[in-house]
Amino acid sequence: MYNNIIVPMALDHGIADKTVAIARTLLSTGGQITALHVHEKPPNTVSAYVDDTVMKNAFDRAQTKLQERVAKMHDVKAVIIKGHSGRTIVDTATSMEADCIVLGSHKPGLIDYLLGSTAARVVQHAPCAVHVARY
Repeated sequence: MYNNIIVPMALDHGIADKTVAIARTLLSTGGQITALHVHEKPPNTVSAYVDDTVMKNAFDRAQTKLQERVAKMHDVKAVIIKGHSGRTIVDTATSMEADCIVLGSHKPGLIDYLLGSTAARVVQHAPCAVHVARY
């Protein structure tokens, strides 16, 4: 059982509900589940042409969507951080002294074998246990 679990959430699909359910199963009494969304900015070649207001509005929309997503999950705290998904999940787990990360992963395609998926990066570098739910 774990006391401090992070559940990374992409806001464009429903995997998070399943991973939160897994986290609840693994959570010790009195423990904390944190839903983490990492907001990635576009690559520099794109962001050079995007107004700062557009970027801020995108972040604000993501923050609102995350809050709506966890509003009915009374035992889950929502956190949104700007950064690169794999690195930011690992860095957040380290800074929050998480003892477990529960994340969903799609079945890998060819590009994932060449570049590595977010889940693979988290598994390789996490400072704690990682449970990957394959969807």
